Amino acid sequence: STRRANAVAFDIREAGRIKREGGTLSGKIMKDENGNPLKDPGLCKSVKGIGWFIEEYGVAQISYNLTDLNISPLHEVFDKTCERSISRGMRVTGSELIGLVPKKVLIDAGKHFLKKQERSTGIAESEIIKIAIKTLGLDELAPFNPEERIIEYMLESDSNNPLVNMTLTDFANETSSESPAPGGGSISAYCGAMGVSLGTMVANLSAHKRGWDDRWEEFSGWAEKGMDYQNTLLNLVDEDTNAFNKIMEAFRLPKDTESNKSKRKKSIQEATKYAILTPFKVMETAYNSMEVMQAMAEIGNPNSVTDAGVGALCARTAVIGAFLNVKINCGDCEDKNFVDDILKRGQQLVDDTCALENKIMEITNSKI
Repeated sequence: STRRANAVAFDIREAGRIKREGGTLSGKIMKDENGNPLKDPGLCKSVKGIGWFIEEYGVAQISYNLTDLNISPLHEVFDKTCERSISRGMRVTGSELIGLVPKKVLIDAGKHFLKKQERSTGIAESEIIKIAIKTLGLDELAPFNPEERIIEYMLESDSNNPLVNMTLTDFANETSSESPAPGGGSISAYCGAMGVSLGTMVANLSAHKRGWDDRWEEFSGWAEKGMDYQNTLLNLVDEDTNAFNKIMEAFRLPKDTESNKSKRKKSIQEATKYAILTPFKVMETAYNSMEVMQAMAEIGNPNSVTDAGVGALCARTAVIGAFLNVKINCGDCEDKNFVDDILKRGQQLVDDTCALENKIMEITNSKI
């Protein structure tokens, strides 16, 4: 009924409910010295709410307006609503979002529910959102399509990441075509992404290994770290191709006047530096990601130690492959100080990577 739904809404909303003598609905309203009604505050700040009955569905509904999600996140309001409903002999059967929602809201909710289940939160964004949708019951009354309801997804365009959205077969075919991009830089980034994906897989397998229940948070942390590296490297798959395209665009600029020649030369040099820094970022990220594979080789599920080893091999390939791109693009850069510095740092990264890969392989081989 509307009355019972309102009772829960008043428990939750910041404004709470009017105080009555005896704490009953029929009790006399209590007032302050100025004659204003006293109130018992609700459980959630920055939340407005009211209950009502929907004849169409034959159920009561509470409508909330969450005015500050940083103060009262969606999942917190949902959990408290479930708790108060049960205490009043009812249960929440689903929920509905009106309009669009920021991605972070559902990511935070999904991670919250995964932690309650003592499950790793280091999984794909799409899976986290799916957990949020199912647990919040967002698809109980009507289908909930994240692509149409999440603000960031509505704003994104597939054209921004054409390579990473391809199937494996299409990506391989595109690489083998006569088009110069994607080339070694993008492939290096993808090798790095796959390497840390393996490390992250070991972390997730370890988080849910029988007998290791008390260590799920430890491995969940490693899995989350791995997913961050993976996402960065996947973005760099397309960014490396974009960097190559920027050089091509700069070369196509007009050179009919001295002014245009000067602008064109400057644009070419700027694009060249970007084409150097992009694979260098692949190097840095792939090397740093090896901390996940090292940790998993040392403390992860021993049955998956070879996966951590293969991950390290992929990361080494990513670093060395990306450095080849750095070096060949440095040949067109006229800023010699910049070139000398980036080549020196790049060689150090290669040396450090090879040393760490050897260490991880020693650990791996000692356990098989």
